[in-house]
Amino acid sequence: MSAEGIQSNRMHGQAEKLPDAASKPASDRLVSFDPSTGKQVWSGKIGDPAAEVAAARAAWPEWAAHSHAYRIEALRRFANVVRKEEAGFAELIARETGKPVWESKTEVGAVINKVEISIEAYAERTPQRRMEAALGNKITVRHKPHGVLAVLGPYNFPAHLPNGHIVPALIAGNAVVFKPSEKTPAVGEMLVQCYREAGIPEGVIRLLIGGPDQGRALAGEAGIDGLLFTGSARAGMALHKQFAETPHKILALELGGNNPLVVWHAKDIESAATMTVQSAFLSAGQRCTAARRLIVDDEGHEPLIAAVKKLVERMIVDGPFAEPQPFMGPVIDQAAADHVQEQWLNLMMKGGKPICRLERPDPEKPFLTPALIDVTDIKDRPDEEIFGPVLQLVRVKDFDAAIAEANNTRFGLAASLIGGSPEMYDKFWANVRAGVINWNKPTNGAPSNAPFGGIGLSGNHRPSAFYAADYCAYPVTSSEADRPRAAIGEGLRDPNMQED
Repeated sequence: MSAEGIQSNRMHGQAEKLPDAASKPASDRLVSFDPSTGKQVWSGKIGDPAAEVAAARAAWPEWAAHSHAYRIEALRRFANVVRKEEAGFAELIARETGKPVWESKTEVGAVINKVEISIEAYAERTPQRRMEAALGNKITVRHKPHGVLAVLGPYNFPAHLPNGHIVPALIAGNAVVFKPSEKTPAVGEMLVQCYREAGIPEGVIRLLIGGPDQGRALAGEAGIDGLLFTGSARAGMALHKQFAETPHKILALELGGNNPLVVWHAKDIESAATMTVQSAFLSAGQRCTAARRLIVDDEGHEPLIAAVKKLVERMIVDGPFAEPQPFMGPVIDQAAADHVQEQWLNLMMKGGKPICRLERPDPEKPFLTPALIDVTDIKDRPDEEIFGPVLQLVRVKDFDAAIAEANNTRFGLAASLIGGSPEMYDKFWANVRAGVINWNKPTNGAPSNAPFGGIGLSGNHRPSAFYAADYCAYPVTSSEADRPRAAIGEGLRDPNMQED
């Protein structure tokens, strides 16, 4: 099963160019494009949220009735299918997102590894427990699946991130309706086809093709028992409002961040600069854990900035299949590139001082160069997630001020300290508000075998990755006895006493 085979007859005109206003696709179809070339990658019909939920609803009871071992075996077959299609899958991710092939391969690897990690997590996070109680009674804790869960996926990791919700949901016994990002539907289709080839019933994992309207409709379907979402804080807030009157439905929000990277008296300047670049510019800055703010000591930070500039000047920005392989490709589309440029210009107009300018070499394509801007003197700096290759430099007077600046955000996803002493890291860890806190490591690249998530605008305290098992099944506590036996000790009249 090649990437082309999975897409079947939905693949059209790979050499076609981005359509102009006179050749827009029909309103009942969705089209995706290679951001590095503008060529069409995929075309497919927009789906019906109600029909997909109904199909999942009908298939769910039989899937939930299977044993845990049965479902695990099915998911292991899925991992083997993805492993077999690894090269084609990585190529499709690269074409539809613009990410370098080397990075797309790491994403496919994460899809494969998610299965065993989720099996371990389910056993650890949702085990069956039996406890002895008085008079020979027993207390039992077991877990049940919610039912039908909707999954809305992002475009930056179009296979790995939604799969991080789907795999634990299926293991727990749920059925899933998955709507991929409208910008990466081909990857979403290939992911679902891999589940199908592994023998997981069609009704258990449904694919909904569509845009924001279909996403909102899916979230509002009465037939879903919850929604698992990875995306922007703005979209997360909208979903939170939409779910305000349905508290019985699980809502797991994994959102973005205005993440701080504090570099403090690092002895190895080259390593510090490398980790700064990795934190800010991997995936063209389109990672929720990407560093957005570089916080440094106002005195003595110049060697670090010089080293960062040298790396930026050497950085290759090119298409996903270019040779030599680029460090980063384009952002996802022209609209995204326009928005990042607008945010950059806003910082400039407010008084930001560019160190490495944000450039757009070809106005017809969404390639952006890595940018660094000193925003120390800007009053009321925008507390926004600039989802692109822009890093803001903030100079502070001491370490306490660095921690205060790190917390100067409504978000709380990732934070990292490079340099400093063990005592300083202890202080940093204790005082910084974030769900992922690293020392001498980049802000991004969180491990899948540990919990992942944030606080504030970065999510609703339901960390994903290893702890996804927590929101894919709910605990049921049972008090049990072999036979009924009860007595009331107080509050009853003595049956042997005569009333006056």
